[in-house]
Amino acid sequence: MSKISKMFKGSSSSSSSSHSSSSSRTKHGHRSRTGPTPQEAIHKLRETEAMLAKKQDFLENKIQQEIMIAKKNGLKNKRAALQALKRKKRYEQQLTQIDGTLSTIEFQREALENANTNTEVLKNMGYAAKAIKGIHQNMDLEKIDSLMQDITEQQEVAQEICDAISHPFGDTFDEDELLAELAELEQEELEESMKTMGRLPSVPSSKVPSSKVPSSKVPSSKLPTSRPSHHTPSKKRVEDDDDMQMLAAWAT
Repeated sequence: MSKISKMFKGSSSSSSSSHSSSSSRTKHGHRSRTGPTPQEAIHKLRETEAMLAKKQDFLENKIQQEIMIAKKNGLKNKRAALQALKRKKRYEQQLTQIDGTLSTIEFQREALENANTNTEVLKNMGYAAKAIKGIHQNMDLEKIDSLMQDITEQQEVAQEICDAISHPFGDTFDEDELLAELAELEQEELEESMKTMGRLPSVPSSKVPSSKVPSSKVPSSKLPTSRPSHHTPSKKRVEDDDDMQMLAAWAT
């Protein structure tokens, strides 16, 4: 019985191992079915576009060949010419289909490229958002508010210091009052100058006629002497000499 139980145990263990291996295979299979990356898909679409472009060149050459055959057999062998034209029509239809396919592939490729670009942009924006979040986590809004208040207060203190330094010392006078007083002084000076100008004698505009009186009619006592300036000093000198003589006589 122990051997049989061991045999059953071995079979059960082998079945469990096979089940685990199959499950791992299915998991790997699901992983392999996730699909290609956008870069791989874009590469495949570009390869398809290149292949279809080559086929277009081939079909265009075939169309030219069929046209040549139709022209060559147009008068000699109508059946061969018609067959060539039919083949040309089929080639043209294939060209039209390829043009539509290329348009679809091009649209799909551009959509994939745009999606890939948007994915990269969003990924980088996510990195930037995480970096900004990490920076803001180290900041305290209350500390920022207090810091801004301190900066404002210090600016006000600096402005007060500047005002105090720039304030002039000594008595301060009202400039308007000084200007008014200066105007009054100028007015007084102008009035004085006007009065002085009014006191000056007026000079007649016409020449004063010279009155010539005959010397015979003028008395000799009233005639002016030729040197009147010498009489007064000589008389004073004579009086001084008389006083000195009297003083000398009294002293003797």
